[in-house]
Amino acid sequence: MRVLVTGAAGFVGAATTHLLLNRGDDVVGIDNLNPYYDPKLKSARIERLAEEVRFNFIEMDCADQDGMAKLFHDENFDAVVHLAAQAGVRYSLDHPFAYLEANLNGFLTVLEGCRHHDIKHLVYASSSSVYGSNQNLPFSVRDNVDHPISLYAATKKSNEHMAHVYAHLYGIPCTGLRFFTVYGPWGRPDMALFRFVDAILKNEPIPVFGEGEQTRDFTYIDDVVEGVLRTLDTPATANPNWDPHSPDPGTSAAPWRVYNIGGGRPVPLLDFISCIEACLGQKAVMDFLPMQPGDVRHTEADVQDLSDAVGYTPSTSIDVGIPRFVEWYRTYYQV
Repeated sequence: MRVLVTGAAGFVGAATTHLLLNRGDDVVGIDNLNPYYDPKLKSARIERLAEEVRFNFIEMDCADQDGMAKLFHDENFDAVVHLAAQAGVRYSLDHPFAYLEANLNGFLTVLEGCRHHDIKHLVYASSSSVYGSNQNLPFSVRDNVDHPISLYAATKKSNEHMAHVYAHLYGIPCTGLRFFTVYGPWGRPDMALFRFVDAILKNEPIPVFGEGEQTRDFTYIDDVVEGVLRTLDTPATANPNWDPHSPDPGTSAAPWRVYNIGGGRPVPLLDFISCIEACLGQKAVMDFLPMQPGDVRHTEADVQDLSDAVGYTPSTSIDVGIPRFVEWYRTYYQV
């Protein structure tokens, strides 16, 4: 299979590309290498991928309409994994226009490419942030998600709507994956695990928002990418029992699906920090702070739908995943 992976220099994008290549697929990866976080880390991920002969990297922005149209025309893709996006809830408070350009305009060029070039399946990244003000735990794809509390979340919910339109009008199988907090080696420097390890090793205080009462459904990278590939291999289909008088939010009469992809085990933030301390052999200096605008206090994924559909079974606990990240961090940064 010939696959386009957008955001290939990103955390999940690079890991997904590795797994696709390992199983024998041809992959074209694109990324604009923007400076939201250290581009050197992104370049290092691409350098590892470049060793594979079936991988071709193109530096490109998904919002480049002409460039993306030419890419789809030239490359004859079978499927697309769209992971490129402007990430981050807090960043969206100060840089809102970056989210409109990357997450809406960029996604539209991908949908148009799929429309005009007979793409067999589009799998794209949504986010657990779409649950917004919902406090029913665990979060289910059956839940209403009409009350986002950050612009980032609003753009991700918009992606789900846009994909549904293209599935309905043009019959493109589209599957959205609502990612819950992903962590592991080669992770993002703006995420909690990376920031906490970095600060603790430098004897700097770590910000603990929500006065330490938050819980998160931390999801290890290997579990995530296995779920992405299982989903990619199972194109979305219409739900023959979908009832327009009592619509199921997670399925459709069109070939459209949305799933949670999480660990299914919420972890108190203070337990997460304790595990980091044990791995580092060093105590954290914690700066307890109130909740940040746009953040939610608790996340927990109901992954039963994805498990039923593709056999997704996350199995990596933080007791395993955090030490693997710390080992990678010490090696990569030579500390």
